[in-house]
Amino acid sequence: MTTISSALEQPAAANTGGQSGLLKSTLKVTRRALLRYVRTPQLIVLATIQMSLFFLIYRYMFGGAIHIAGMPYVDYLVPGFIATGVLFMGIGTATAMAEDLEGGFIDRLRSLPIPRSSVLAARVLADAALVAWSTAFTAAIAFAVGFRLHGSALDGLAAFGLVIVFGFAFEWLFITMGLFAGNAQAAQGMGMIVFPLAFVSSAYVPVSTMPGWLQVFAKHQPLTYMVDAVRSLTLGPHAQALLGHPSSYFVTRALLWAAAIIAVTVPIAVARYRRG
Repeated sequence: MTTISSALEQPAAANTGGQSGLLKSTLKVTRRALLRYVRTPQLIVLATIQMSLFFLIYRYMFGGAIHIAGMPYVDYLVPGFIATGVLFMGIGTATAMAEDLEGGFIDRLRSLPIPRSSVLAARVLADAALVAWSTAFTAAIAFAVGFRLHGSALDGLAAFGLVIVFGFAFEWLFITMGLFAGNAQAAQGMGMIVFPLAFVSSAYVPVSTMPGWLQVFAKHQPLTYMVDAVRSLTLGPHAQALLGHPSSYFVTRALLWAAAIIAVTVPIAVARYRRG
């Protein structure tokens, strides 16, 4: 993700007329950023292998030690792992943004005649595309090692879409963190917010197995709602017995959390970017 900045410079400079709207500018910058990924395949390979490797470690090292009533652990694990993987990928976005600020690249972009928010939106969209690719590849690996979709194909597509929406929302959070961090090291430190969200959730074990005082946070934080929304769609008829609510309960709350994160972070990020 750290090389997206070099992809942004060319389209921004090309738009010298300054008449393009936000959408047009965003699409141009996003296209260049995606082409950068294609021309630098090691970026895609690294993101893909890293997520898949950690999944295999969880699948085979911990899968035999954790038992979920009524289903193989791999069916329980996959939705949680993919959601947390999206979060961990977001740390790279925060670090890249902080590096751009520290190196003066953002100052150069501010001087160009394009809508300033288009640069942020393009970065988020390009990184969301990488998230989509890594998620799809990890899902393919999961099917190869025993994961099964118990819902319909449409449910599976809806689950995939939820992950992308979730990733898009959190990309804005990480962009905001990178803008406020000041340097890459601080951005990485701020990214540690991922760990309590990832591990104090239903991603890897049922919340009911946690101490009562910890369950209060684990049940109501955004990652748990997203994981359980995806899980309720992939588990099909097993979902309500395991989770205690129909899929609509979790999907609605997951989308509300995503909307809230976007509504809060986008104006903050844009205002910070404009101020410098």
